Amino acid sequence: MELLNEIWQTARRNKLRTSLTGFAVAWGIFMLIVLLGAGNGLLNAQTANNDRWVDNSMMVFGGMTSKPYDGLKEGRQVSLEDKDLVITQTRFAAHVDKAGALIYENGVTIAFGENYVSSNLRGVYPMDAEINKTKLSAGRFINDIDIRDQRKVLIIPENQARELVPNNPRRLLGQTVRVGEMAFTVVGLEQEDKSRMSTDVTVPFTTLQTIYNRGNRVGRINFTFHGLDTEADNEAFEKRYRATLNRNHRAAPDDEESVWLWNRFTQAMQMAQGTSIIRTALWVIGLFTLLSGIVGVSNIMLITVRERTREFGIRKAIGASPLSILRIIIAESILVTGFFGYIGMLLGIVANLYMDATLGSRPIETGLFTATVFVDPTVSLGTCIAVTLVLIIAGTVAGLMPALKAARIRPILALQAE
Repeated sequence: MELLNEIWQTARRNKLRTSLTGFAVAWGIFMLIVLLGAGNGLLNAQTANNDRWVDNSMMVFGGMTSKPYDGLKEGRQVSLEDKDLVITQTRFAAHVDKAGALIYENGVTIAFGENYVSSNLRGVYPMDAEINKTKLSAGRFINDIDIRDQRKVLIIPENQARELVPNNPRRLLGQTVRVGEMAFTVVGLEQEDKSRMSTDVTVPFTTLQTIYNRGNRVGRINFTFHGLDTEADNEAFEKRYRATLNRNHRAAPDDEESVWLWNRFTQAMQMAQGTSIIRTALWVIGLFTLLSGIVGVSNIMLITVRERTREFGIRKAIGASPLSILRIIIAESILVTGFFGYIGMLLGIVANLYMDATLGSRPIETGLFTATVFVDPTVSLGTCIAVTLVLIIAGTVAGLMPALKAARIRPILALQAE
């Protein structure tokens, strides 16, 4: 208690010096917390926006050959077919879990009673709901029986159902609607997703393929996979998979433009690496900001030692031990750093809570879709504890050198100091 009272008296005698030192520390920790919170908000929003599909999935598109092969010139269009889907399911079964295909028919009119909407038909397999994390507000998704029997059933987005039945869109469930000149039964309502335009009506793949005479063509193939845990594994799989499909279309096995692959797993890995780099950069910037305050504490402690040299000399002359002198300086450094650092931390947390209340999860309307740029811009309790520990350690280090200097001073020299 006597030690705390002594430190308090010293702070009262040097109000301006203590205040400026405290401000430097508080500002450093405030900026660290705010930077980490803002960075977390941006990264969380990016993660949420990319969480609309499963990571271990791949999309396959037909492209254009870029080199001659097997007597054929380059520049030939490659269209994926049913046999490519079969190859994906059979030859690559060691890694492929579920595979399906997707085709579109654009510019169709869907009518119910006197109301109608313009839309696009999207023919899919049942596994499409898993890959794209489709959420339904009512009813069911496409199933295997729909595919096998080529049923005329559809899932319609809520926003379009609302145009067909304004007062009660769920009443559309189980009803028959006209798709062009054909009758389809509504079996599900897709939950509205404001992060993208929901204008596609989902139907069984085989139904669309047959009705619109697509033959054996598929627009694109999608599948989930397992056992490819590194970038090297994924690159080897993609090379082997592309070469197999290329040979199926008389394209050069190493032609990377004839078949396009979108590997969401490697994309997620690269994003995780980028996120880690950004988080590290935020910590580095914040810690350097904090360091400026700690340097200020060290400088103030040096001035304190210089001003109190005679006092320390008298203390040692009447029997004070070097350890007691050391304790006074280090304790003052830790208390100043910890107290003002705690204030800065609280202000930083308040600033993050304000960002969360004003920007957190607030969508931005682009006219076509809604995007979220900030999600939970806050700092975890563990981070706050870690920052507190950094403050205590930094305060100790800041006061250590001045304290050692004060503890080593000879009484006779200290008494002669001015």
